[in-house]
Amino acid sequence: MTYIAGDGQIMAARIAGSVAGVALSLIYMLPKGRQEAATRLATGLVAGLVFGPATGLFGAEKLDLLATLSAPEIVLSGSAAVSLTAWWALGALKRVAERWGR
Repeated sequence: MTYIAGDGQIMAARIAGSVAGVALSLIYMLPKGRQEAATRLATGLVAGLVFGPATGLFGAEKLDLLATLSAPEIVLSGSAAVSLTAWWALGALKRVAERWGR
């Protein structure tokens, strides 16, 4: 198994992007309680940390921005996008399930 050592700047971008995505998500959909907030916060952070770099690279390739953006900027934007999407999607699915479950 290959060990991949993360650059400190890249890891900081992953964390900052994940936190920024969760923070932006608060604007769109507030959690109803502590448990929902904790679940969505953890999901957004983990999703941003894990899938952020790949998502950022995919987006930069599709928008033809690879030559323009640095690696930390690509990772930051990808982590924020994934974190925002995960938070929103989990909240939306929970509310839809609550409505259909009645």
